[in-house]
Amino acid sequence: MDLQAIWDQYGELIISSALNVIGALLLLLIGLQIAGWLADLVRRTAEKRENVDNTLAGFFASIVRWGVTAAVIIAVFGIFGIPVASFAAVLGALTLAIGLSMQGALGNIASGVMIMLFRPYKLGDYVDMAGVAGTVKDINLFQTVLATVDNVKIMIPNGQAIDGVISNYSGYAIRRCDITFGIDYDDDFEKAKGILMELVEADERIHKDPAPFIRVTNLGDSSVDITCRLWCAASDFWPLKFDMIERAKTAFDAQGVSIPYPHTTIVKKDAANDAA
Repeated sequence: MDLQAIWDQYGELIISSALNVIGALLLLLIGLQIAGWLADLVRRTAEKRENVDNTLAGFFASIVRWGVTAAVIIAVFGIFGIPVASFAAVLGALTLAIGLSMQGALGNIASGVMIMLFRPYKLGDYVDMAGVAGTVKDINLFQTVLATVDNVKIMIPNGQAIDGVISNYSGYAIRRCDITFGIDYDDDFEKAKGILMELVEADERIHKDPAPFIRVTNLGDSSVDITCRLWCAASDFWPLKFDMIERAKTAFDAQGVSIPYPHTTIVKKDAANDAA
């Protein structure tokens, strides 16, 4: 077959198609870069505004990224001569078909919108949900990202996050810190209560209102249990708890208050008595 004849017949089509492919690839690459740039711009701009929560900043950035990406894909189809109206019809049919097979993904998007509207948690909150506890690092269209205390990245689909019980430990400005100390039955529990009260009064992180609660709350098998219920800022909860435990142990040791541990008494019957 004469190559020249083939070129004369199809050369213009080949060149046109090649240019369309190159143009589509360039548009796709540049468009995706612009989508990322605009998303970052929206995030940075929103984070600079005092009246815009950082949680919304990340969510809006995610919407911009996906919206621009969708527009770029439509434009790429337009380069190949596919009418936008026809593409929209096909896209609608595909969306319906995909939606039926990916109800979970679409549900995650809807759940993401619900999270933005009702705000059960925001960036920086320490939460327990879907069986995982951690600090909220990101909320996007599809998932919520947590960082555990040992810095493991956990990604929870928004649908699972909002369908279950959410415990938000950062939801209120103050929290109650409950600590129970067990002392020996031979020790003076009023003395132990006085020691704990001195520690409480010396710590400025503990709120005076509501007043601290220090009472005997249980008579255990091997100890008299004294419970401290202390109110503090949510950010002080763990440091305060650890400090109180350490200081109480030091103070008890210094003033002769013992912290017992369970004892087991074994009684061995005399063999002769058993025989009788």
